[in-house]
Amino acid sequence: MTRLAVIAVPPQATINQRGADMIRILRPLARSGLLSAVGIAGLFVFWWLGGLIVAGNPRTVAFADFAPAPTLARLGEMLTSGAVAEMSVPSLQRVGLGLFWAALIGVPLGILVGRIRTARAITNVPFQFLRMISPLSWMPIAVMAFASWDGAIIFLIAVAAVWPILFATAAGVHRIDPAWFKVARNLGANPYHMLTRVILPAISQDILTGIRLALGVAWIVLVPAEYLGVTSGLGYAINDARDTLEYDRLAATVLVIGVIGYGLDAVLQQFIKRLSWIRQE
Repeated sequence: MTRLAVIAVPPQATINQRGADMIRILRPLARSGLLSAVGIAGLFVFWWLGGLIVAGNPRTVAFADFAPAPTLARLGEMLTSGAVAEMSVPSLQRVGLGLFWAALIGVPLGILVGRIRTARAITNVPFQFLRMISPLSWMPIAVMAFASWDGAIIFLIAVAAVWPILFATAAGVHRIDPAWFKVARNLGANPYHMLTRVILPAISQDILTGIRLALGVAWIVLVPAEYLGVTSGLGYAINDARDTLEYDRLAATVLVIGVIGYGLDAVLQQFIKRLSWIRQE
């Protein structure tokens, strides 16, 4: 005998429930996207009004290319010609190396400061003092200490980025429940296991949060640091556009800096959400 396959048709109530669940999920996303679009539109309106005011004033008409239309037109030319990629890659490499050295120094020091009370007491005042010094104040020392301009720029970025990573790491270690360490010791954990199985998993989100904050600081320091003798990068492109009075190119480069910085921050934010113990339903 031939068996007939029976296809179960979900009842109408189940279909309606799935539709309601989908609407409940998509509604916050749609609202967030709409509000973001309103914010971006408002920013462009202010930019456009500012361009009209500049263009209408005889004393500032030379800066009329800062307006949206010339800037976006020049940005399109820069994208098609590959100029955006050409000036962005060196800057990303410098920021990446600066953050690497900052994390390499800041994470171990942060674990030490957060774990050992004596180390925290000894380093608190010196670290707070050094943190309040502008990273660009080290520029003359960086120029003398490093043989290349790239080395000096990476040093300045690392000096700026190390403090958010260090303090975020120390705060994360300090918040770990002491009972975790007691349980780990009772289970026979040695210092290596304590570090890799207890401390680092517990503070991974704090480390990434520190790196995210450090990225914002490093991205700000990057542009003035790239005024130092280099002939590549976003900072050099801004300085060169200013010297050649190409204000549309200058404004387009500023847009590129903002977009790249926002994108990098969004990527780190997603990593932080993935490591969060608090899950959003």
